[in-house]
Amino acid sequence: MLEENNLGLPDPDPLPGDDMNTPYFLIGDDAFPLRTWMMKPYSRRNLTNEERIFNYRLSRARRVVENAFGLLAMRFQCLLGCLNQMPETVDLIILACVTLHNLISIRYPAIARLAVDQEDEHNQLVPGEWRQGRQLADGDRTHGRNVVTSAGVSQRNYIKHYFNSRAGSVEWQNMI
Repeated sequence: MLEENNLGLPDPDPLPGDDMNTPYFLIGDDAFPLRTWMMKPYSRRNLTNEERIFNYRLSRARRVVENAFGLLAMRFQCLLGCLNQMPETVDLIILACVTLHNLISIRYPAIARLAVDQEDEHNQLVPGEWRQGRQLADGDRTHGRNVVTSAGVSQRNYIKHYFNSRAGSVEWQNMI
C-alpha cells in the first residue's frame, strides 16, 4: 500500500522552519529499502559529519518508536507474534492494549520512566527495562527487495542537509 500511495498518508508538508514540501515517511534500519516513504541510515563506513548527524537524529526518532512497541509487547505478549484475527478484531486488540498501557503509565509514572530508554548527560543511550525482554522483529523481511530508489536517495540527502541547517539543527547534535 505504501508503494502505491494507498495508505492515506497526509500530503507532503514543509519541515519546521523550511519551505520545501517533504513527504511523510517511516523510519527503518539497514534491512529496509530506501524510499521516499522509508528513511534509513547511511552506511556506517566513511561517514561525513553531516551523515553522522543524520544517522544520530534518525536513530533518536527510531528509538521513540522502539520504546513504544517494546513497552506494549513487554506488557501484552500477544503482540509479539502474528495476530491471526480479522483486521477489525486486531484494531480492537491494539486499542485495548494502548488504553491499558496509558492507564498503567498514568497510575504508575515512575515504573513507566524506568521502562523506556533514556539518555545520560553525555547523550549516550541507557537502555530501558523493556529491552531485557523479548524484542519485536523489524517486520517481515521476506517480501520485497532492498533496492534504493533515486527519489529516496534525494529525500534522505535533503533531510540530511536540513538536520545540518540553521532551521533543522539542534544544539546538542554535535556532542555525540
